Amino acid sequence: MALTRLEMDRKIDEHFAYEASNDIEGVLSTLVPDVVHDIVGYPPGPSFDREGARRFYESLFGELSEGKIECKRRLYGENFLVDDSLWRGRASGRPFGIEGNGRPLEFRLLHVIEFADSGDIARENVWLDFTAILRQLQN
Repeated sequence: MALTRLEMDRKIDEHFAYEASNDIEGVLSTLVPDVVHDIVGYPPGPSFDREGARRFYESLFGELSEGKIECKRRLYGENFLVDDSLWRGRASGRPFGIEGNGRPLEFRLLHVIEFADSGDIARENVWLDFTAILRQLQN
């Protein structure tokens, strides 16, 4: 059964809210057990379950802090959405292997999210503006 735009918005906004509060259990609760979690270019590659996603978020939450996402645009299809957003926060650790020193950081994110019939996230593909990240952290 196809989800409505409102149902998809609620789930992705819930997911982003858990990310913003560094709530790993909350984030994982928005994912199906056999989720495909793919941060494009992430060295370990995609994961195919919640535990793989957990390892990514444990690392991420140690590197970035005070994160807020501002949605710029969303496109919708049958049980999927594309979210174009701007992430703002601080590089509190060593994100992407570069010393953050608590500096402010902002970059664009593109999410392609597929939903299961249950309404939970079945696949999360994420692309980030790595050039913007490097430019800010290497100065």
